Amino acid sequence: MRISDRIDEVRSIIGRVRGNGDSVGLVPTMGALHEGHSCLIRRARQTDDFVVVSIFINPIQFGPGEDLEAYPRQLQEDAAVAEELGADLIFAPTAEEMYPPDFTTYVEVGELTDKLCGALRPGHFRGVTTVVSKLFNIVSPDRAYFGQKDYQQLLVIERMTRDLDMPVEIVACPTVREADGLAVASRNKYLTPEQRAAAPAIYQALQKGAEAVKSGASAKEAEEMVAAQIENEPLLELQYARAVDPRTLAEPGSAGPPMLLAVAAFAGDTRLIDNIVVEE
Repeated sequence: MRISDRIDEVRSIIGRVRGNGDSVGLVPTMGALHEGHSCLIRRARQTDDFVVVSIFINPIQFGPGEDLEAYPRQLQEDAAVAEELGADLIFAPTAEEMYPPDFTTYVEVGELTDKLCGALRPGHFRGVTTVVSKLFNIVSPDRAYFGQKDYQQLLVIERMTRDLDMPVEIVACPTVREADGLAVASRNKYLTPEQRAAAPAIYQALQKGAEAVKSGASAKEAEEMVAAQIENEPLLELQYARAVDPRTLAEPGSAGPPMLLAVAAFAGDTRLIDNIVVEE
């Protein structure tokens, strides 16, 4: 496995892979690899001939006061994990490599990005879509792999890929959870033991709301149910609990499925997100 921090070198490697007629899979990450990332890499390894894992803490998707400086940086540990899982190349550029001093071009998706997390983190998804479009241009993958834990991000990237006619298949992979239901995330490392014990209340609330939706509950009823259960946990501060259409993120047209239940909550300074899609 190779590690490169240069765009030109990665393009050269991919050119040779393409010359052999091999397919390319891309797993975009910000590092601090966990079991959720591992599942994406395994899926890519099963499907594609050549697997690229990008490790880049993207500064333009962090807002003022967010945890850019504190975000875990552990390239050597991540490289060992990726190599064990069968990755062929790690692309770990610097911020200067991705965003030269005269960089002024951004990619922005409308509508989907002004709801849920997008409404609370202005500019976040513009940062996401810009870096992902750059990664697609650099790596030119056949497929790119994303987890459903970041459901809104997944929808936004699918829309960007479709609207801009990018020749990349977006592969969605299920949320990976700890034994107690907590969605696996890099930021879970920030939790104190007490916060970690409280955090599964988010998924428990989502499960309760999902059962209600299956029984015909309206979006408002589901939101109130999920919110009430999370607010009963003193170590969690609810930011939002929403029940929306799973394709548009708008208000559902009717009660019952299909419906996306999505939550953002703080445990101390750590922001946790999770969701459940209730199918028809």
